[in-house]
Amino acid sequence: MTRGRYADAGVDIQAGDSAKRRIGALVRGTWTSASLGAVGAFGGMVRLPMDVPDAVLVASTDSLGTKGMVAKLAGRHDTVGEDLVNHCVNDILVHGARPIGFLDCFSAGRLDADVLADVVAGVARGCKAHDMPILGGETAQLPDIYEPDDYDLSGTIIGVVSEREAIHGHDVREGDVLVGLAASGFHTNGYTLVRRVLFDEMRLSIGDRYPESDRSVGEVLLTVHRSYFQALWPVRGTVHALAHITGGGINGNLNRVLPDGVDARVKDGSWPVPSWCTVVLQAGRISAEEMRQVFNLGIGMIAVCAPQEAPAVQRSARADGIESWIIGDVVGGSGRVLWA
Repeated sequence: MTRGRYADAGVDIQAGDSAKRRIGALVRGTWTSASLGAVGAFGGMVRLPMDVPDAVLVASTDSLGTKGMVAKLAGRHDTVGEDLVNHCVNDILVHGARPIGFLDCFSAGRLDADVLADVVAGVARGCKAHDMPILGGETAQLPDIYEPDDYDLSGTIIGVVSEREAIHGHDVREGDVLVGLAASGFHTNGYTLVRRVLFDEMRLSIGDRYPESDRSVGEVLLTVHRSYFQALWPVRGTVHALAHITGGGINGNLNRVLPDGVDARVKDGSWPVPSWCTVVLQAGRISAEEMRQVFNLGIGMIAVCAPQEAPAVQRSARADGIESWIIGDVVGGSGRVLWA
């Protein structure tokens, strides 16, 4: 028996090569007229759009977090890639940038070609929805770090915005209002606590009916992280700031776009907190303060704008099928998020 081979250490090079060939068509299917180079090259290339004066690149990196563990329990992996893409799109949208390229990194204990293909299919679907090519990525077998059936998914997005049109939050002022746009679900945050409450404390299984819902636990938890690009792109020039409500909740994200001298005052009860969220709150006996620090509470994006611009923001959201509410305002202060 030959010893010392990579396969003996848990890394199957042939399986990796086969899987990469299989996902090549998915990657190629996202390419646009701006794409350059070849699938599988060492680096991905994309042309800068010629219609953006004073172009500035905007880049962001994020990961799926432990939502992948829910996908593993459900035996369904074709949505989490779309989660990741939409999350990253939202992160650069807050700066007024449009996406022009995406790279993903899939790391696993043991490479399952079917799982990888499903994950990349979701990435491709999310990219195509935003007319954005997959520029490349990484597929890593790391048996010494992950259990055989575990994987981690992360991604990097590249966007572009005209320097003069970039949104920084500098224009936020007293009297502005907060327009909250509805989340589609837990998005990609708080899943460690959600799993503990639902599976450990409530003793639910992935196929059980989710309380106060006609959907299963798996269906609720795997609801795709919503993209707000179509809803907000038409009104990006009228908002003073955008806050993507991810890890840290409303408190930990809205404060990131507040300049010195103002506070954001969120009015408790100004929107209906969805039942998928209140179930976890009540069953887990979680304080309101912690809920605000962990979950989006049904608000996935907040637009800060002048009061007269709020109707246009809400109309644009409605045109994309997204509910919205005026959830607060901006007052004098020191960069904090207050609850009233």
